[in-house]
Amino acid sequence: MNAYQYTDHIDGAKSLITSHEATRAGFISLALEKNRKATPFIEEAKFLKITALKANKPSDLLGVNSIRNSLLTAAGISDKAAKHLNETDRIEAIKGLIDNFLEPAGTNFVDELVFRFLLTRGDTLGGSMRNLAGSLGERKLSRGILSALTLEGRNYEWLHSKSRKWIEQSPDDSDIELNMKGLHWLTDGRSRTLLYNLNVPIVKKNVDLCLFDNNYNMYNYSSSSCQYCPENFLALGELKGGIDPAGADEHWKTAVSALNRIRNAFTKGGFSPYIFFVGAAIELSMAEEMYQYLQSGILDNVANLTKEEHIVSICNWLINI
Repeated sequence: MNAYQYTDHIDGAKSLITSHEATRAGFISLALEKNRKATPFIEEAKFLKITALKANKPSDLLGVNSIRNSLLTAAGISDKAAKHLNETDRIEAIKGLIDNFLEPAGTNFVDELVFRFLLTRGDTLGGSMRNLAGSLGERKLSRGILSALTLEGRNYEWLHSKSRKWIEQSPDDSDIELNMKGLHWLTDGRSRTLLYNLNVPIVKKNVDLCLFDNNYNMYNYSSSSCQYCPENFLALGELKGGIDPAGADEHWKTAVSALNRIRNAFTKGGFSPYIFFVGAAIELSMAEEMYQYLQSGILDNVANLTKEEHIVSICNWLINI
């Protein structure tokens, strides 16, 4: 029996509610992260401007190969779309930019070029921002789990999201949560592997957090991987990192639907893994429903991502399952 329970950090529905101060802090964190992610685009724009200023007239830009991709961006061609264009298509797009927008701008054609470059890059940034809150939430929970393991003196291995390689714990683990797809540790001598954003066959949907009773080498990219055996699952959870109160109820409804789908799929198969929820924006009506689910056993644990005591408690719970 896990000594850690939801009652360690929740004594009623009100203890789940996100405070105004936490909401404000969350919006500030999002703004700072948006600025951090925008920095490469700003630097590209500076480089583009300095290089483009060497051109005497807009048509000269066609001969500057070092900014060819930037010209395509300014023409409204995304990186993804550019992969489907041949050289003739690319030149035609750039000529369209020059004829329709840069030539009419006269001596200000370089500024016009930079503005249009940033406009397209802004769309790219906007697309990545839709998942930003979720990424920040995932990072915060990951750092909490890493801290809990470190404080208990437990070793771990983590899965790099891009290289798909498991990496052993090192003395300097700063920022590893930025690229972490999974985590492995031992609980009472038994392997525990936590994986993020995993397609679960029995559920037929992606699940945000999956904890397995397996060594990390049981997770691979074939049909023999651990997620294909329902008995391997110890816990499954949904994570909603959005901080905006206006969208909180909708996020919760989506999470409830996903959690019910998870529980029903496993129950039909005769399995009963732990089911939990972690969210950043929790309003009163949601909190009351969550607390009822906890008391009735529909949910095994819930935590508010903006409350440090909640993160400590649920992370201790997770690493001791």
